[in-house]
Amino acid sequence: AIVVFDTLSHEGLLEDQGRDALNYFSAKGVAPRMVLRDAIAITRSSLPHDFAKDGPHIVTGPVAIEGAQPGDVLKVEILAVTPRVPYGVISNRHGKGALPGEMPQGPAPEPDASAAQPEKYRNVSVFTPIRKDKRDRWIGVLRNTQGHEVTFPTAPFMGVMGVAAATDQPVHSVPPGVYGGNMDVKDLGAGTTVYLPVFVPGANFYAGDPHMVQGNGEVALTALEHSMRATFRLTLLKKGDPRIPSASGTLAKPFGETRDYWITIGLNPDLNEAMKDAVRESVRFLSEVLGMDRAVAYAYLSAATDFNVSQVVDRTKGIHGLIRKADFRKVKHQIGRAHV
Repeated sequence: AIVVFDTLSHEGLLEDQGRDALNYFSAKGVAPRMVLRDAIAITRSSLPHDFAKDGPHIVTGPVAIEGAQPGDVLKVEILAVTPRVPYGVISNRHGKGALPGEMPQGPAPEPDASAAQPEKYRNVSVFTPIRKDKRDRWIGVLRNTQGHEVTFPTAPFMGVMGVAAATDQPVHSVPPGVYGGNMDVKDLGAGTTVYLPVFVPGANFYAGDPHMVQGNGEVALTALEHSMRATFRLTLLKKGDPRIPSASGTLAKPFGETRDYWITIGLNPDLNEAMKDAVRESVRFLSEVLGMDRAVAYAYLSAATDFNVSQVVDRTKGIHGLIRKADFRKVKHQIGRAHV
């Protein structure tokens, strides 16, 4: 089935921004008609949110998948990710990001900070418009201290894509896990696929944390957070389906695929352990699916595969490996049509 999600960015809606979407964005020069109605509705609602404890994300879903059972795999093809508005926000908050205690610069938050007095949080949020360039491509626009424009290309993707975890307890939206969630892998944009192991009946797919663009690391804390319309094709792969990228017929953790790369994902609160996790997953894939001896696979990864820091700001840190498909063009007959 193809499902369209109108996702909403949390930026501009949180307590340190006043929890008033219309007021926040109007103060940035956005016309009231250009402030999303769902953003206004959420900030004006009585929905409880603890800024200090709760995750910031606005998550859309879940969508149940008929017939999905633990051990199956949900194949999620990202067909399109398009902006709903021509602006977003990049934020840095005290105690978070790659440089906690250094950035933001200046005094710490005051203890009585609240949505009524958002300035007391002393966090930094940078309003960032986008526009089309001469080639009809979206670009982000910032300015230096002299007012000169700094522009950068965009590449929209969903930071959060996941399925329900095998627990009856609330799952925090910030740290990703074996169920996916807030993976923040910037390479998984339109035209790519993510495979998610199923842990509960129905799988319960959800999405959120939409980004217009993100640098690997996401060092300030957020990417260019930006409300997006995301279109997914959801396909249930029953356990043992040959299209699942494993020899066991199931998956233990998320796996990505683009036109040019297979993407292995490592997750751990320790960045060194996240790297090990990604390398182990890469060796597994190369040996199980592409028929490589494990020692040769390890050598190949060292010589030919980039391992990128997906993000270091989500408690559980991420590393993802990019295994180049073109290197295996002569072994297509060994792996089946689904993986080529």
